[in-house]
Amino acid sequence: MLAEFKKFIFKGNVVDLSTGVIIGAAFGNIVTAFTKGIVDPLIKQMSKGDPDISLQLWIFDLGLIINALLGFLITAAVVFFVIVKPANRLMALLNQQEKTAPPTPPSAEVQLLTEIRDLLKK
Repeated sequence: MLAEFKKFIFKGNVVDLSTGVIIGAAFGNIVTAFTKGIVDPLIKQMSKGDPDISLQLWIFDLGLIINALLGFLITAAVVFFVIVKPANRLMALLNQQEKTAPPTPPSAEVQLLTEIRDLLKK
């Protein structure tokens, strides 16, 4: 049961998912601070300069939607450039090293079976 649990935990999808959750939580506060400190004031300045006015269109608040979209894009960009790109580069290097590694010699049993096969062909 423990071996099966280890196999499950070290699957690529589980590691990717957990990394995404951790990174998303870690950058959530940064993105929130950025949007409230920089994006919100810019949006409010574009909406006639009154800090109490939002970008409401009938019953919808477009400012909230724009903030959420910008927050998502910022989080996605940070995750892509900080996690995904370096991980892809590392995986490419590891795959390249595996391809260039010399093949392991066949075991004595495989060599003996190969010799028997060759003798039988003659």
